[in-house]
Amino acid sequence: MRSNFRTYQLSVSFYHGCVALKLPSHLRNQLDRAASSVSLNLAEGSGRSSKKEQRRFYDIAFASLRECQAVLDLVLEPVEELKDLADKLAAHLYCLIKALA
Repeated sequence: MRSNFRTYQLSVSFYHGCVALKLPSHLRNQLDRAASSVSLNLAEGSGRSSKKEQRRFYDIAFASLRECQAVLDLVLEPVEELKDLADKLAAHLYCLIKALA
């Protein structure tokens, strides 16, 4: 993945923050799957040739990020910094999606 793709870099940082959390196994599994989905769908979408295909993968990444944000709302430990990163990532994803509309 290109290192100058800022949204992808943010998604990787977000993933690392998510996996560092101590969570019950059911939330851990859900958050791990959803957080990795953000980066993986960004990578797959950026490799697609048509705007329609790119947008589909970016939409999936955005939905996965929203799922992560819901999990973060459920955890008891303080995660404000990670929530802020999620908001920043959501803004980047939103701009990517709108640019392809």
